[in-house]
Amino acid sequence: MQQPNAAFKSMYQEYKTLVFNMALHYLQNREDAEEVTQDVFVKVYHSLDTFNHQSSPKTWLYRITINQCLDVVKKKNSRKRFFIFGPKSQDEKEYLNATTLEHPGILMEHREDAQILFDAINTLTENQKTAFLLSKVEGLPNPEIAAVMEVSISAVESLVFRAKASLQEKLGEKFETYRKKKK
Repeated sequence: MQQPNAAFKSMYQEYKTLVFNMALHYLQNREDAEEVTQDVFVKVYHSLDTFNHQSSPKTWLYRITINQCLDVVKKKNSRKRFFIFGPKSQDEKEYLNATTLEHPGILMEHREDAQILFDAINTLTENQKTAFLLSKVEGLPNPEIAAVMEVSISAVESLVFRAKASLQEKLGEKFETYRKKKK
């Protein structure tokens, strides 16, 4: 059996990119993704000895990452509301640009289209967004998504289906020419 520090180092080396990429896809902001990645591994370090291996380490890390991302989103949304009703911060940019598209994998010429897509993804419910990102962006199979989200496989299928339908409707208005090509 590995020592706790060795087990943590091994897990960090194996999964740091996965955690960062999931956070980046969820938040579309490099600094937030880096912070979430750090927070996830701090939590992992402190709770590694209590990990019960009922799920895979990968599933466990996805669950922690998604929860951290949801916390960041909730925190930013509450800051935005406070900004509207409360005193201004010294750093207005922090409130006005809570979600900016700073995804390194998107080329400049496609940034506007990607922003429209991410804006539409961000209007999905938390569960739909999570299921959609895990399925279509991370490429996880439905059983693994079900384990990460702690729901049934049929619930995952339904969430992904509703997310796709919602995105098609929202994006259909923006990309009329694309819809015409598909027909």
